[in-house]
Amino acid sequence: MDEPTEEPEGEVIHVELCPSCGTSHIHEILSEKKVGEGADYRVQCEGCTHVYLIQIRPPKAVRVKFTLSDGPNSIVEEIEVDEDETIYLNDVFDYADKLWRISQLHLVQEQAVRSAEPNEVVSAWAVRCDLVRIKITMTEGEESTTSTIECDPEDIYVCGTIIEFEGKKWRIRAIHTGIGRTLTGRREASKIRRIYLHPPPDPRRRRFRKE
Repeated sequence: MDEPTEEPEGEVIHVELCPSCGTSHIHEILSEKKVGEGADYRVQCEGCTHVYLIQIRPPKAVRVKFTLSDGPNSIVEEIEVDEDETIYLNDVFDYADKLWRISQLHLVQEQAVRSAEPNEVVSAWAVRCDLVRIKITMTEGEESTTSTIECDPEDIYVCGTIIEFEGKKWRIRAIHTGIGRTLTGRREASKIRRIYLHPPPDPRRRRFRKE
C-alpha cells in the first residue's frame, strides 16, 4: 500500500495502483482490520469503483551469522535482518550501541559477493567503525615499549607535534600507514597502523655556537 498523502485542508488520501483498471487512483478505505503487526484494508478505487483487499505485513526477520571484529577481539553473533533487505559490502549498521561496517559476505561454498539477500548469506564479517585502535611504540634511549590508543576514526595526528599519552608528554616521531612510514605530514586515525613516540626536546637544553 502506498504511503498516504495529505491535501492542503488536512484530509489524508491514499493513492494505489488498482488491479482492475490498471491505473493509479485515489482509494477510499472502507474498513481496516489489525492482523498481528500488520493490517488488512478493504479499499475502493474511485476510478472504476472496484473493491478489493490490501494486506500489509511487516517483513519477516532472518538471522544472519556475523563475525564482529573490534580491534584484536572478535565475537560471533546472529543478527536479525529484514528478509526483504539487500545486504551490501561497506554497509554500516548499529549493533550493541556500536557502529559496524560490513567487510565480507559469503554464500555457500565460501563464495564471496558484494551484495546478497539475507536468506542467501552463510556468513558475514563486520569491523567496528566508530572507534579505531592504533598501536603505539614509545622509545626512550635504547628502550622501547608498546601500547594502544583508542580514538575517533577522523582524529588527526601530525608528525612532530607534542601529545600526552599515559601520563607523559611525547613527540610524534613517525607515523606508519601500513604502506610505509613517514616522518612528516598529517594522517587520519582510520589510516594509521602505528605511531612512533619519542620524548620531546628538553627546553632547558641550549646549544651554543662558537664564535
